[in-house]
Amino acid sequence: MARLDTAPDVQALARELGIERALLYRWQHKYISGGAAALRNSGRPRPMLVQPPDPGLAAEEQAAPAAAAPPDLAPPPSLAAHDPAAAARRIVDLERKIGQQHLELDFFAQPCGMSGNHAGRAACLAGQHLRDDPRADAAARRRARNRAKLRFGQGQPGRVLPALAGVAAARQEEAALRDEIQRLSLANKHHGYRPVTVLLRRTGWVVNHKRVQRIRREDNLLCVSGRTFRPATTDSRHGWKVWPNLARYLITTTFNQPWVADITYVRLDEEFVYLAVVLDAFGRKVVGWAMAEHRRAELALAAPEMALAQRDVTPGGLIHHSDRGVQYACGDYIQRLERAGIQPSMSRAGCPWDNAMAESWMRTLKREEVDGRAYRDLAEAKASIGPFIEDVYNRQRLHSALAYLAPEAYEASQAPVAATVCG
Repeated sequence: MARLDTAPDVQALARELGIERALLYRWQHKYISGGAAALRNSGRPRPMLVQPPDPGLAAEEQAAPAAAAPPDLAPPPSLAAHDPAAAARRIVDLERKIGQQHLELDFFAQPCGMSGNHAGRAACLAGQHLRDDPRADAAARRRARNRAKLRFGQGQPGRVLPALAGVAAARQEEAALRDEIQRLSLANKHHGYRPVTVLLRRTGWVVNHKRVQRIRREDNLLCVSGRTFRPATTDSRHGWKVWPNLARYLITTTFNQPWVADITYVRLDEEFVYLAVVLDAFGRKVVGWAMAEHRRAELALAAPEMALAQRDVTPGGLIHHSDRGVQYACGDYIQRLERAGIQPSMSRAGCPWDNAMAESWMRTLKREEVDGRAYRDLAEAKASIGPFIEDVYNRQRLHSALAYLAPEAYEASQAPVAATVCG
């Protein structure tokens, strides 16, 4: 109390004594109100260690320090004498506390970046108060030391931390998933991250599409080339009849109801060639296509000729929808459609959304096959684009509008429904 009254800085005195400043103030209040007697048993009692008897000293000398101690600082009766039972209970309590501290170290060792040696040293420090306790025998200290080592995987071969084991399992799972994504992406280079996610789920993986996208980006599996010059493929400035849009509000329920057609360009090393396609709007399947070095009506006619050779058309039940380009409005093309019993339909002026399905397919072709490729001539372009259309797109590529099925698989799944509708 004398130091508290004369101390210039109470906070510094509290730090020096290793106690809280509020505790000093409480002691001062007790001292003022009740005197020195009110301060007895204040604060946390400190355990007093019993020193082993020294045979070189007389019994009177060994008892002298204890007799000289003031009454309020005398050790508790249970610790004044060497009681083996009390020491054993104390050891059991300390071991329980050490076990709790070990569990905390197990949880925080890995997130804090502790290596095995650092974690082992932390465990040793956690049990220091037991191993350095002179009341604990050598066997108890040895058990505590071995328990700390085994807890952190140092004394037993092949044993690891539970937290480290969880991290290792997560890393193994990440590596396996990354390997599967790479395999699917290389085998299906036309698939984006969403179709790859669907394929992974079909094989048993529980994975989110955002995780698949992140892994593909990290492994440089996303490659989309930018567009350059685009030559014109549609010339609507002609004197031929422009047919009304019959497919604008049409809802498809079976095959061969609307066909959509369009023409696009393909860049070669030194020139451009052109591709004409016809798609069945019900299953998004390419039913006819043709490539040539020109944009005349012969190119546009070759695509429906292929489609008519593969499909049985009911006269009057099929609509052929296209833009209002001269290739589709010319007399030869319209006469061929009329001979097959197909009704022509054309988009409105300046409205490419009327033929959005064909435009979307062209975008798929450019992004997944044409962009990033260098074709030397028309023959090489046909040899590459033809298998993409027939094998990859129609049979393998998953389409979000078809419940992530390929066009041919979707048509096969809808065949019984289509037969019921037609019947």
